[in-house]
Amino acid sequence: MIPKSPPHRAARPSLRTVATTLGLLIATTAATLPTPSSAQQPPPPPADPADVESIDAIVTALYEVISGDAGEARDWDRFLSLFVPGGTLSPVGRPRGESTYRRRVITPDEYAEGIGQSLEASGFHEVEIHQVTEQYGMIAHAFSTYESRRQASDPEPFARGINSIQLMNDGSRWWVVSIFWLGEGPDHPIPAKYLPGG
Repeated sequence: MIPKSPPHRAARPSLRTVATTLGLLIATTAATLPTPSSAQQPPPPPADPADVESIDAIVTALYEVISGDAGEARDWDRFLSLFVPGGTLSPVGRPRGESTYRRRVITPDEYAEGIGQSLEASGFHEVEIHQVTEQYGMIAHAFSTYESRRQASDPEPFARGINSIQLMNDGSRWWVVSIFWLGEGPDHPIPAKYLPGG
């Protein structure tokens, strides 16, 4: 009996080649396919160039546009102009009586239409008191510590917390990709490093 020759096997590609090919495939797919959320949202209104020329400018615009006295209309077109199509806002909280925290995802339009009405009705002023920013190329992240008051003249804030703001520069302007925030509470006081002088 003559043994059969083993089947010819092609040389295996190196792990580096596989990783490079996979990386290029992921990057190409991500760049060319719209996400479901961006496909469902209308394009944002045009932004004031001064609002989106830098990280500090766009963060300042975010706080300015949601703040105002009771009965004062907000410029929601300005608010929407700051967000990339498909952008999100995500408050994190623990429902009453539960032990776990949850994230609620809303669109900028949902924020303006829902939460925005209560801000205009009762008065709301939010200011940044500290910021820690990291940037790599065209992406950035700002850990923005805030204080909230009903009236700007209130001596003490009724709430504090941290806005985690993800940003992207498309080569012509900055965009808010997401805002992810948590209010301060007894279980999670704001660390000194995220407060003025920290």
